[in-house]
Parts: sequence; C-alpha cells; structure tokens
Amino acid sequence: MALAVDTTVDAAAADFLALSKEFAKFEEQNKAYVSQLDAVYTSQSKNLKDLSHHKYRLAQISESLKKLKDLSPDEKVILENLKIELAQRKAQLNDIAGTLPAKNNIYLRIVLGNVNVSLLSKAERFKYKDEYERFKLVVTVISTIWSFCNLFLFEHRVMDAAFHFLLVWYYCTLTIREGILRMNGSKIQPWWVAHHYISTFQAGVLVTWPDTVIYHAFRNQFFYFSLYLGLVQMLQYRYQHGQLYKLKALGERSSMELTVEGFHSWMWRGLGFLLPFLFGGYVRAPQSLD
Repeated sequence: MALAVDTTVDAAAADFLALSKEFAKFEEQNKAYVSQLDAVYTSQSKNLKDLSHHKYRLAQISESLKKLKDLSPDEKVILENLKIELAQRKAQLNDIAGTLPAKNNIYLRIVLGNVNVSLLSKAERFKYKDEYERFKLVVTVISTIWSFCNLFLFEHRVMDAAFHFLLVWYYCTLTIREGILRMNGSKIQPWWVAHHYISTFQAGVLVTWPDTVIYHAFRNQFFYFSLYLGLVQMLQYRYQHGQLYKLKALGERSSMELTVEGFHSWMWRGLGFLLPFLFGGYVRAPQSLD
C-alpha cells in the first residue's frame, strides 16, 4: 500500500516538474506580451500627439489661405489644388484618428470615468457592435412576451413596475453601449441617442407612477402598444439586418452601421412587406399619447 502511495506521489511530482518547464516558457511568453503591450501604449501616446500636431498645423494653413487676396491666375490654380490636398489630408487624419483611442464623451466620463473604451482592432469593434445588436433583439423579445403576459395572463402593479424597470435598465444600458460604439467609429446619429435618453426618463416615470385609476386607464393601452411595437421591431431588425449585410458585402455601408428604430434612405430596398407594420405603428403612436 505504501509503495502505491509513493508511486502516486512520484508520478505527481514528475507531472509537476514537466508542468514547471511549460510554465517557464509561458512566463517568458507573458513577459513578451506585457512588453509588447507597453510598446503599444507608448506608440498610441506618440501617435495621438502627432495627430494633434498635424490637425493644428492644417488648421493654421487653412486659416492662412483664407487671408489671401488679389491672387494671379496661376496662384489661384495653386490655391485650389492646395485646398483639395488639404481636404484629402483631413480625411486621412480622420481615418487615422479612428484607429487611435479617443477621449470619452461627457456621459461616459460621468458613468464610467476616464476608462479607455477604445477597441484596438476592427474585429473587436465589429464583435462589440454585433453583441449590441443581439442585446437589443433579446430584450425586445423578452419585453414583447412580458407585455403579452401583463395583458392576458396577470394584472398586478408589481409585475408592471418590474416591466417598467426592465425598460429603464434597457435604455440606460443602450445609451452606455451606444456611447462606446460612437467612440469606436460607429456613426450613430445624435437624435438616436437623444431618443434613448428620453425613453429612459419616460420609463422612470412609469416605474414611480402610483397605482391609481388614471394609471389603470393608461395601462392596457400602453401594453398593447408595447406588444405591437415589439413585434414591429423584431420584423424591422430582421429586414434591416439582411439589408445591411448585403450593403456591407458590396462596400456601400460601414461594418459599424447599426439597425435602428426608424427609417433611412437605404431601407427602401425590398421594403414592401414591412411598410404596413411601420405605418401602423407610427399612426398608432400619437394616438397612444391622447
């Protein structure tokens, strides 16, 4: 019995010795990784300083060109060519800026502090954007099912408040995620973000609304609208996701373009089946506020 224990201990010791040799290689690999990471951050700082320098110098040159007067025909040609080159250089600098960390906007600084939320690679940015899209879809499905349950299965203020709190959490989370996406090159329109700020406030009002006769007069109409809106948003997501996939493959849209609740010019393609639902929702929305 003692011999068996010794054999087991010897085997474990041999395994640990072999693992220690592997660990030594892993430790060296990690040191190299940390060194490369430090080099990346050092390079980022230098690139940010150079970017600021080039933007400042371009602004100076642009201002000096505005002051030029009484130019000869040859000088006017040179001036026009220079303006074209300046515009091209500004576009190049914007492309470079998209690869570098950006300073958080006011909202992100309040919520997250000065944490760097810039993602280094295009793959990471696309992955985060894709997770944002899935998050919206999953919560929309949950809220649609919940609206149905609140309408037809149970009527209780606690369940209503939980649903409204879900909306508060959802829209708060969206505003943070959209802030991060904008910091990483997604061209989310300000009205889209503002609409989510307003929705957060409105959902907060619903959470604190007392259980009164007025609330119950409003309740069913709100949940019918929420149920309908959820169904429309799921159809809209399915349509827009397909269209964006095609346009990105053709190079007509950025990989950071988002599906939105609303309408854009690129959405005309293959829209027929969705129009009745959209128009019905937009007609119904003002009536829900009466």
